[in-house]
Amino acid sequence: MGKAKIGVQMMMLKGKVEELGVYETMRKINELGFHAVEVSQIPMTAENVAELKRASQDFDIEIAALSAALEPMLPGMAGETLTNDFEKIINDCKALECHFLRIGMLPFTTIGDKDKILDFVKKAEEAAGRLAEDGIELYYHNHHIEFQKYDGEYLLDIIKNNTRKIGFELDVHWIQRGGLDPVEVINKFEGRIALIHLKDYRIGQMDMSCFENDFDQAKFFQAFNNVIQFAELGEGSLDLEAIIEAGLKSGSQYFLIEQDDVYGRDPFDCLETSAEHLRSLGYSDWF
Repeated sequence: MGKAKIGVQMMMLKGKVEELGVYETMRKINELGFHAVEVSQIPMTAENVAELKRASQDFDIEIAALSAALEPMLPGMAGETLTNDFEKIINDCKALECHFLRIGMLPFTTIGDKDKILDFVKKAEEAAGRLAEDGIELYYHNHHIEFQKYDGEYLLDIIKNNTRKIGFELDVHWIQRGGLDPVEVINKFEGRIALIHLKDYRIGQMDMSCFENDFDQAKFFQAFNNVIQFAELGEGSLDLEAIIEAGLKSGSQYFLIEQDDVYGRDPFDCLETSAEHLRSLGYSDWF
């Protein structure tokens, strides 16, 4: 059997970074047994980049991927972008010996407009070509909106079919939320994925106590329609073993654990739960 590396998407630890700093957060990641991270939603200040580098060396943690938007998500919105900070982003990748850069989602200004989406895709493909000159691959990460159809074609397929240089970071929870089978989608992207986001998909518990004295039908259906949760691995309904095996066969090098919401739990505890589940499935030597 082949082998890949299991890591952590640090977006879920941004509160820990604010509390403990980058270095101590990375120390804890190492104590949980992880040796790869993807960096997202953590300010890439000179200090944080230096601390990521020091922790990466001290704790033997690979920086699997960094994150950047192509252009501001909304006009004037803060955050580094390939449009405005290209050289800085390349320098960060080189400093951290990182070869994957990922776009977390479509700019908000393009959602729902096929022409604007195609313009974004063209610009992203051009950026991928420029990044490749420095040995950096550009990847696109999906949510559920990529399974909206435009003229009968899923948005994710529009991006795939109009690009050659861009790779895809497939997020299995969001594929499931988009109504497709994660294994089937992963199989279709063979050769174009090196990164997969692992998070489980759970139907949460509805709190009916708030309706005991005052049943409000509109509020009930709002809660009823929003009961899907992001879950620790093994706590939901996804066939993670089938997903991981499909990902490996399709070329994924990194499987990154992410949980967009931990519902009051300590994110380190959530990571421990997920890690233990993957070890129980036989992936201990992937850490």
